[in-house]
Amino acid sequence: MTVETASSSNLGEQARAVIDRASKSFAAASRLFAPAARRDVVLLYTWCRHCDDLIDGQAFGRGRITTASSETLERLRADSLAALAGQPSSELPYLALADLSRRHSIGATLVDSHINGFGLDVAGWQPETLDDTLKYCYHTAGTVGIMMARIMNVSDTPTLRRASDLGIAFQLTNIARDVVEDALAGRSYLPGEWRTKAGLAIDDLADPTCRERVFPLVARLVDEAEPYYRSAAIGIRALPRRAAWAIATARAVYRDIGRQVVRRGPEGIGQRVFTGKTRKAWRVVTALPDALAARHTHVAISRPGLWTPPEIA
Repeated sequence: MTVETASSSNLGEQARAVIDRASKSFAAASRLFAPAARRDVVLLYTWCRHCDDLIDGQAFGRGRITTASSETLERLRADSLAALAGQPSSELPYLALADLSRRHSIGATLVDSHINGFGLDVAGWQPETLDDTLKYCYHTAGTVGIMMARIMNVSDTPTLRRASDLGIAFQLTNIARDVVEDALAGRSYLPGEWRTKAGLAIDDLADPTCRERVFPLVARLVDEAEPYYRSAAIGIRALPRRAAWAIATARAVYRDIGRQVVRRGPEGIGQRVFTGKTRKAWRVVTALPDALAARHTHVAISRPGLWTPPEIA
């Protein structure tokens, strides 16, 4: 395939199949976008899903995590940057990225920053402080929030920072939900100082006998996501109507996942959390007022106490 082929409807159809298979929550929310924006959203998702799967040795986010080599990481970086330069390989994720980069401001700095997050995994890095965890969340998901905003034609820094906040909130929720799965792979994104204070090694996070001690850390991380979810709600006001509805729905659905993790208590740690169809449909309805309220008003610059990227590239 050539870059020209990448602009065909077939590319969009292939990308749609990826999001439908990999994430029912994001797939449901993406259907609320206007057709052109919907296509771009699923193209971006396809490349991001590929990055995750390549580094974790998974398919569509499923299967036991096996961390990739540094050679695989650098191949991902080289292939992604080549796609940005208009020279993608024939693989769907890179065709998708090339197609997006021709029409939107998704530059090499953002893409490289996203891949640097996976570099932390490849290097066996572990966060020591909450700030370290938030930095990881920015690289792996906050950057995606910014890319998503840019394909919705957002360019002002305050709104881009709110978009990053939503990505960070999503990743904090992921970490809370996946603490056992990550521990089985030798990983932990909970701040090391939290674990040390609780007397927990990484292996203990997956030990059923340690659930009572692990749960407060998981619940604390869900609490840490809340101000980022609230910040993102302000940024949604700056988006076009249908885009605002879609993002507000995704925010509500993902926030529910974190709340479910906490509601299940210690015995629920390690159980996969999903949002059912009925709950998703309810969130589609309840997100609409949030999406329409005070739209296109000035987005407040102040985000007191929140982790802020050193730059919006």
